[in-house]
Amino acid sequence: MNPIDQTFARLKREGKPAFIPYVTVGDPDIRTSLDILKELQTAGASVIELGVPFSDPLADGPVIQRATLRALKNDISISDVISLAKLARQEQIHTPLVLFTYFNPLLQLGIEKAFSMMEDSGINGIIIPDLPVEEVEEIRCICTEKNIHYIPLVAPTSEGRIESIVNQASGFVYCVSSLGVTGERQNFHNDIEGFLAAVKKATALPLVVGFGVSNAEQFKKLSSHCDGVVVGSAIVHTIEKNLALLQHSNTYSDGLHRIRGFVDELIPL
Repeated sequence: MNPIDQTFARLKREGKPAFIPYVTVGDPDIRTSLDILKELQTAGASVIELGVPFSDPLADGPVIQRATLRALKNDISISDVISLAKLARQEQIHTPLVLFTYFNPLLQLGIEKAFSMMEDSGINGIIIPDLPVEEVEEIRCICTEKNIHYIPLVAPTSEGRIESIVNQASGFVYCVSSLGVTGERQNFHNDIEGFLAAVKKATALPLVVGFGVSNAEQFKKLSSHCDGVVVGSAIVHTIEKNLALLQHSNTYSDGLHRIRGFVDELIPL
């Protein structure tokens, strides 16, 4: 069984929502990304999304765009992100890992090669926000072969296509909380509850909500209507605010401590 399935089954038994943090790998560097993954696991992350830096991140707001630029300045590639996953497994990070990548980096590396590397590195799922419809079947077949879940995004604008999108999914369905790009926000889609109810009607898979969750109140409110919550920009922003601490050995642990502190305040015990 894929570890993502095991995790959601356990959380369902415990009556808890999944906490799914996102990090842009390589911001500020690979070693720090690894240490942040360790902090997130210790803080209780259910699944961790590993963001692949890409020069044209259409779905991302300014916070993740800035993180992406910092990672790209370090020449971080999709191969580096997949290699980090392997290193994480060697260093006792057992939390399920999901690769969040645009389609172009996959094409550049080669789809077969990328998925073989992912399988070898212990990556459990993949999200491709700009995957062309005509490519979905090929990706799904490779995912099935490698026991890697294909996790599609479903947006409030997907009405009429919800069933066809979720029928392609495995592991869980990623529901976009609001229109537009990623980023911390105060308000979500007007009828987020109705949207989630429509998706829930179309699939038995767990539903997670992402795009814009930045505080404990939002986490609690959204998690009452779904199986898990993704927190991306708020964590990436916290990393950004602590870059000065993370770049010096005598303040490095304090920087990690502050990131952990933000997460501890965010998620329910």
